[in-house]
Amino acid sequence: MTAHLTARADVETATAARYSKQLVSHLAHRVHFVTDGSTSTALFGEAKGSIVVGDGVLTLLAEAPDVEALARVQHVLGSHLERFGQRHELSVTWITSAAG
Repeated sequence: MTAHLTARADVETATAARYSKQLVSHLAHRVHFVTDGSTSTALFGEAKGSIVVGDGVLTLLAEAPDVEALARVQHVLGSHLERFGQRHELSVTWITSAAG
């Protein structure tokens, strides 16, 4: 897949690993995630979404060949994380850029 658009959201949380595990587990019935170290990645058709656990931050990454596919990955990852983190008032703000 050659991605033309990318987006990133860094969400501050002391429980990044827990939220990553919850997202991967919840979405596993629709997409297959591959976890390598602190990064879990899944394909959403032609697009790719990744969840990266950091120290005090959970980073969501989206790559896609078009705006619609990018928006789908952003919606799936972002809306679920916000719902799971509602009690801790987690908010996902995406920064989008064009690659190449």
